[in-house]
Amino acid sequence: MSTTPTATDGPVPPPRASVPGDTAATPGVDVPTAVDADSARWPAGVPVAEPAEPVVAAVEPGRVRWDPAERRARASQSFWTAVVGVPAIFSVLRLGVEAGGELQTTLLLVANVGPVNLLAGFLTTAARLLSTGLVAVFALGAVLAVSVDRLPPGTRRPLFARWADLTPAWVVLASFLLALLTWPLLYLPLLLPAIVAAFQLRPGRLHERVAPRLLLIVALLAAYGWLVLPTLRDAVEQGGERLVLALIVVPPVLALFIAGPLPGMVIRPLASVTEVAVLAMLVWAALPVISTPVLPLTVTTVGAENGPTEDVRGHVVTTDDVNMVILQERGGVRYVPVDQVRAQVLCPSEEELPRHRLRIHDFHVEDSLLEGMGRRVRPVHRIDAACRAPG
Repeated sequence: MSTTPTATDGPVPPPRASVPGDTAATPGVDVPTAVDADSARWPAGVPVAEPAEPVVAAVEPGRVRWDPAERRARASQSFWTAVVGVPAIFSVLRLGVEAGGELQTTLLLVANVGPVNLLAGFLTTAARLLSTGLVAVFALGAVLAVSVDRLPPGTRRPLFARWADLTPAWVVLASFLLALLTWPLLYLPLLLPAIVAAFQLRPGRLHERVAPRLLLIVALLAAYGWLVLPTLRDAVEQGGERLVLALIVVPPVLALFIAGPLPGMVIRPLASVTEVAVLAMLVWAALPVISTPVLPLTVTTVGAENGPTEDVRGHVVTTDDVNMVILQERGGVRYVPVDQVRAQVLCPSEEELPRHRLRIHDFHVEDSLLEGMGRRVRPVHRIDAACRAPG
């Protein structure tokens, strides 16, 4: 057997504190309370393992240094709190608005409207709002992010620019895909400058030579013109459709010049104005989300046998063996005996009625792609006469 001494032969050195000056005792080891400098010195010839990074980092006085794992855990908790809390708050607000602000009517709706109905109603109406906010933030943030080099040294980066830098590319793509599916076709041209701004698709990236680059731009504009030219012709013939003309013509032209960077003097004012504008836009767009009903609008024909009838217009809350509970459109709750119900029809709300008589290749301009495909599967039925005559 070899008698070569190992690294553990010889005197065992005393326990060494992890931090210089730390006198905390190691469990199971007695450490003298007072040690002179010579006896506390590490024995010669014994290797010392130094930490790769300093154990204690210098921090500013009065500030708490958070561990990265703890910070991620707190961010995850905040995220899931917002995911669960925001739909719940919006759902309660919707029920309160639909009840006309009356407490007892609100409690009646809360007791009879299930959480699945609330979640479905929130997602179908808020998906458009969510995608609009994300598209605006990513487009503006990308333009500001490529322009921050022109800011004075030490200037804080704009908020949207920081968000754009931290967001993965797949989240940005998913936001634009959600907008493509949920926005009305009339507003889809606005996605062209938004995509160009978010991904900084300058015309120079199409081709390094000028002539092929111009040919590609002309080809793209020609394809867009083929898609919207019949709609433009109908809008001109009908007259009074200036908003439609502007929404179709201006965005593709704006997409050619919207990519950054911006002049240094306009970055800070633009960042402040856009943050306030996006917040105001989201608040304004959230009002329809809160006011959209979660129950279908119906017209119920009520009357005794062989007697006069009455049309009750409103939302059916619940039905049992005795009564049908209807939240009337003009306010108030009505209990209708089940044996007096003669007929019932489903009606569209005023917000669902079309305002434009324009189509883009068989898709109505006020429908989204999802709604347009749904109407092809289930064409819109003829509106019942009872829906046109308010009760």
